[in-house]
Amino acid sequence: MVLTVSYLLMAIVLEVAGTTSMKLSNGFSNLIPSICIFIFYFFSFFFLTLSLKKLEVSLAYAVWAGLGTLLIVVVGVLYFHEPMNAVKFLSLLLIIVGVVGLKMS
Repeated sequence: MVLTVSYLLMAIVLEVAGTTSMKLSNGFSNLIPSICIFIFYFFSFFFLTLSLKKLEVSLAYAVWAGLGTLLIVVVGVLYFHEPMNAVKFLSLLLIIVGVVGLKMS
């Protein structure tokens, strides 16, 4: 199970790297970040697929999407200086509650 969770965590980190590369690509006008988008997303889906050998698809996808969203907000706020407000914070909290609810069901 540790290996399965490691696959899922790798998928999440790579998805965040791919999304960050989208921002850095500046609409595909920067070559290296543009190429990185496809590389990161390929490996993100690769590891997500490996994690699905042992995890339920509903839980794995919810964790992948939810933690990916949380991490990309952190990247946006810290690295790209995007604003953090109460609505954004509450929305993230609701995503976390939803993922926990799926796990408990």
